[in-house]
Amino acid sequence: MGALVLALGAREIAYGASIVAVRVWPASDYTRVTIESDTALTQNNFMAENPNRLVIDIEGLELSPALRELVGKVRPDDPYIAGVRVGQNTPRVVRLVIDLKQATKPQVFTLGPVAAYQNRLVFDLYPSEERDPLLALVLDKEKAEQEAAKSVRDALGEFIGKIGDKPPAPPAATPLPQQPTVSPTTPPTMPPPTPAPAAPRPAGPLPPQLQNKIDRLIVIALDPGHGGEDPGATGPSGLHEKDVVLKIGLQLRDRLNGMPNIRVMMTRDADFFVPLGERVKKARRVQADLFVSIHADAFFTPEARGASVFALSQGGASSAAARWMANRENAADAVGGVNIANKDETVLRTMLDMSTTAQIRDSLKLGGEVLGQIGKVGKLHKGSVEQASFAVLKAPDIPSILVESAFISNPEEEAKLRDPDYQARLVEALAIGIQRYFARNPPLARSRQL
Repeated sequence: MGALVLALGAREIAYGASIVAVRVWPASDYTRVTIESDTALTQNNFMAENPNRLVIDIEGLELSPALRELVGKVRPDDPYIAGVRVGQNTPRVVRLVIDLKQATKPQVFTLGPVAAYQNRLVFDLYPSEERDPLLALVLDKEKAEQEAAKSVRDALGEFIGKIGDKPPAPPAATPLPQQPTVSPTTPPTMPPPTPAPAAPRPAGPLPPQLQNKIDRLIVIALDPGHGGEDPGATGPSGLHEKDVVLKIGLQLRDRLNGMPNIRVMMTRDADFFVPLGERVKKARRVQADLFVSIHADAFFTPEARGASVFALSQGGASSAAARWMANRENAADAVGGVNIANKDETVLRTMLDMSTTAQIRDSLKLGGEVLGQIGKVGKLHKGSVEQASFAVLKAPDIPSILVESAFISNPEEEAKLRDPDYQARLVEALAIGIQRYFARNPPLARSRQL
């Protein structure tokens, strides 16, 4: 689900301000509507019922044909918005009415200029009642198992039906005994050997001593970085980090879901933004056994290359580059747009204080397994797991790593990130690394109460 961008006219407002663009980001988690302008806008909003709708009065605006076009920019499959109406409510106030498909908890806030953006007026439409994410994973697993069992039954029934429809073969005539004729100069002809059936491709090269039985559901949180208003880094030819890491994340989800007793929770499965703290909360709500955040590096110079794996550090960063990477990734909230009124600035600091030595130790083990497999796919930026204070790795009870898959700022590596074959090999390396980690560190019974 991408952004629906409406580039509005150069002169939208008769009173000094101009609308730069309107963007709509529909997703299952929530839908965001952004109005970007060259100066900050003032608004008042209220909810109305029968039918459900959000009414926003934006001051200082004069209605224009370009603003009217917003009505046609809502996607039919948007989970929350049924339609948009816009009109001139008073001479200096434009009224925007968002008709809703379900009861929502809207958040309306403004953002100042940052990165490539000017002033933004943001409407986030969340569902009034959140579903239980862990229950959803369990039900999804049960549904997949039922569909797989049905496919087997259908195939077996079709096979039996074909056998039943086939007429019985007539009895074979008894051949007369014959003496074999062998030429004294010609050796007997041997029938060609029957080729052995190809062995199925194993899920991963695990030695027998690592084949541990896992008898409970393992939940893995996959976190494709950036998204929505935050494109992440951009390569020389225009490839956005948010797009390529989402493709990799979705492929990895399908790969891991195919393993026994594993289910994946995605922090985002489409093109929308998730605040850093919310990514951590999502993982904790499903009692995730692992958290893997997927990114694509960028640096000042195009020469930088190679994949990296990071774990959390309670102290300083393991290198100046690791510190720079952490600062860059931690700035995502400012670019993606977070409602400051709902953001508790002490949450991440508290999580860091709660982070245990055991969590970091397990994260380094996980990172080592993954880094070893990625090194078989391409060049590594550094041959060991690095550490820095990444906000997204601060779940105190979940082994967490951040994978920088390649330098998107390097033209050659950007081309690799576009390549479906490279993506598939990278996904396989990540899956095997995760599998090897669980084989060496079997998960314990669930006892956490979140």
